[in-house]
Amino acid sequence: MNERQPISRGFVVVLGLLTALVAFALDISLPAIPQMVADLGTTMTAGQQVVGLFMAGMAVGQVPFGLVSDRIGRLPVLYFGVGLFTLAGFVTAVSDDISVMLAARFVQGIGSSAGMVLARAMVRDVSSGTEAARLMSVMVMVFTAAPMLAPMFGSLLVSVMGWRLPFAATAVAGLLLLLGMYTSLRETLVKRPRPHMLRQLWTSMTEFFSHRQSIYGVLVIMMTIIGIMALISGSSAMIIEIYVYPVEYFGFIFALTGLAILAGSTVNRKLLQRFDALQMIGAGATIAAIAGGQMLLMLWLGEPSFWWVWGNACLFMAGTAFLLPNATALALDPVPEIAGVAASVIGTIQSLAGAVSAIISSALYTGTILNVALVIGCSGVGVFLLFLLRRIVLGDTPLHDEVP
Repeated sequence: MNERQPISRGFVVVLGLLTALVAFALDISLPAIPQMVADLGTTMTAGQQVVGLFMAGMAVGQVPFGLVSDRIGRLPVLYFGVGLFTLAGFVTAVSDDISVMLAARFVQGIGSSAGMVLARAMVRDVSSGTEAARLMSVMVMVFTAAPMLAPMFGSLLVSVMGWRLPFAATAVAGLLLLLGMYTSLRETLVKRPRPHMLRQLWTSMTEFFSHRQSIYGVLVIMMTIIGIMALISGSSAMIIEIYVYPVEYFGFIFALTGLAILAGSTVNRKLLQRFDALQMIGAGATIAAIAGGQMLLMLWLGEPSFWWVWGNACLFMAGTAFLLPNATALALDPVPEIAGVAASVIGTIQSLAGAVSAIISSALYTGTILNVALVIGCSGVGVFLLFLLRRIVLGDTPLHDEVP
């Protein structure tokens, strides 16, 4: 870990916004999907791939960005990634063909991955253990603004000016974030001699996966993100197509998931003063399992009311606010010297799991809630089983959750 320096509020806020950029780009586009599908003459299954291919792009970009940032520094890589995100955002706004749109979203996902992975790496550069978990929880609270505000903003833009404007807004957000990076971020990497890049990648990957604690954290993140991305990719079809709410209502309804994340993050941050990261993962897993179990019950009973479905979607998202920051801190703690590559490994696996989840969930769409409820149900139950099996995965390895 780097020698400790004061951590400003602006520094933490911008890191939170870098992670929120992903959610913003995903969530602001959701209310635009039905109108985009009609305007471009494609299918809802193809239209929902603006989520899955964005996540696939994130998966592609994170390891290269993390590896290079461990060599030359965090900030140059951040500027390149956010700049790429911004340019691709302008392309999505003017696309007249679904293939061009999906290709641009893939590239935009690559660019966004720099913010996601390097925000985590910079937190690990300046903190560890419970302190890192608290900082990541604060970042999650900033991140919460995206699912709360982006769908409402996107719904307004779609209803007033059409589906293209939400995609243009992602490019504008990238420009504003570049300005925030320039004014508030500082370089956090202490440069050290590094081996050849391929050897560095191999040794870093080997080091990361040699720690049971890191493997366990990644498994929790992967299982959690599967449910999150099924909800995100299927939410517009569920709310607008299945339960026939007007597009203007979409943002307000989806914002409830953001409030749930905010509530979970607030409680998590407070409880971290008394409990460690693994205990908080247990709390989040329990909440996610309760929500997931009810989702599976709905499939068995058939024809559930919308607010039963959405209430449990919000409960699941509240559980993720415990799971993701604590699992990330747990996974990064043993590997401070390779924080960039480690964060990129975590992010790549997370993005791949999210992309697969979004693509499979979209393919399972049948005009019912089957795809969303089934995947969230399996995710909630699965992460709870992971917590129950934690001693098998972790063994007798002592947890690296405090700075000596």
